[in-house]
Amino acid sequence: MPKPIRLVALISGGGTTLQNLLDRIAAGRLNAVIVGVVSSRADALGIERAKKAGVPAVVVSPRSPQFAEEVWSAVRSFAPDLVCFAGWLRLLPIPADYRLKVLNIHPALLPAFGGRGMYGRRVHEAVLASGVKVSGCTVHFADDTYDTGPILVQKCVHVKDRDDPDMLAARVFAAECEAYPEAIDLIAAGRVKVDGKRVVISG
Repeated sequence: MPKPIRLVALISGGGTTLQNLLDRIAAGRLNAVIVGVVSSRADALGIERAKKAGVPAVVVSPRSPQFAEEVWSAVRSFAPDLVCFAGWLRLLPIPADYRLKVLNIHPALLPAFGGRGMYGRRVHEAVLASGVKVSGCTVHFADDTYDTGPILVQKCVHVKDRDDPDMLAARVFAAECEAYPEAIDLIAAGRVKVDGKRVVISG
């Protein structure tokens, strides 16, 4: 068995994506270890999820004038191979030593329904209002803007006529639970090459 890939998860809320990764690891379905969690909120439920799993968590206040520097200092203290935004809601510039080492997951098929302010329920409301017949999720490399980095994995979900935002969100989240571990596995296996905006997967 190859050495598990070391992950740090960045959270701002409930930590459902974090919990999915923890569950996959515990079930032997993801060869990884979450070595730390960094939260932008002290009251984030995800901190409790981390504690229950024995994962150390650090809180960095967005009010700090050195917010980005403190976040990356916390990340570096855990020495991860890969950083996973897991419901992280702050724009965070990616330093040079973490370029193409930070993943994000978005609850729609980027580049549609992305950008500033597009997260959570807002995304699903916009999808339904648009009348599109397909939505889904996107795992991409994070860059210095919202939802514009190279796309690694996408999964589709059909939009049903009777969907409300919660119904659609539940099916999209089920797709997210598959897509994020898949993306991590691809990187851990060394199968990912980034050529500009295009991600090439070998094998």
